[in-house]
Amino acid sequence: MYKRFKRAMDVLAALLALVLLSPLLLVTAILVRSTSKGPVIFKQARIGRDGKVFEIYKFRSMCVGAEQKGSGVYSGKGDPRVTKVGKFLRATSIDELPQLINILKGDMSFIGPRPPLTYHPWPYGEYTPEQRRMFEVRPGMTGWAQVNGRKGVEWNHRIELNVWYVDHMSLWLDIKILFLTAAKVFSNADNENTAATVQPAEKEPAESVKR
Repeated sequence: MYKRFKRAMDVLAALLALVLLSPLLLVTAILVRSTSKGPVIFKQARIGRDGKVFEIYKFRSMCVGAEQKGSGVYSGKGDPRVTKVGKFLRATSIDELPQLINILKGDMSFIGPRPPLTYHPWPYGEYTPEQRRMFEVRPGMTGWAQVNGRKGVEWNHRIELNVWYVDHMSLWLDIKILFLTAAKVFSNADNENTAATVQPAEKEPAESVKR
């Protein structure tokens, strides 16, 4: 019941947000386009519900082809690949607003596990059965792992937090995450990678992962 209610609220809230934030979205698009070469919207393949791959949308905050330059998927403090406008967009999380379209399309929710890259921290087939449970719900613009450390959380623990959310998902938990997210955004806390956050996952024996 709550999943149906949550989806309906996601759609209504996303439509309302797009209308109210349309001036901000327009100004941001103009700034991104006029200050650096490349498209306004950055599209990237991510793993969504049930392991299906979708394209996540963001305002582009880095130079074109950034993933093939420098530190690859990691972006720490002072990353030269981040544009001047991009620094502000990242600090305020405005770069995430195009994901409102992902919500309308059904790819995402406001609250849920953040969708990982198709190859980072590892491909979908390398997640253990327990870890794959994080993909039982729509990924979110923010989630339980984001308010419990955000970018500083090691991936195995991040996945544990995501699975915990799946098991405890409720209206009150989602409201709590929204307020905690707002506090994180306003304080810009835990919004930079300080080190690599992937440790080798402990894989289960082949016999134990069969279903």
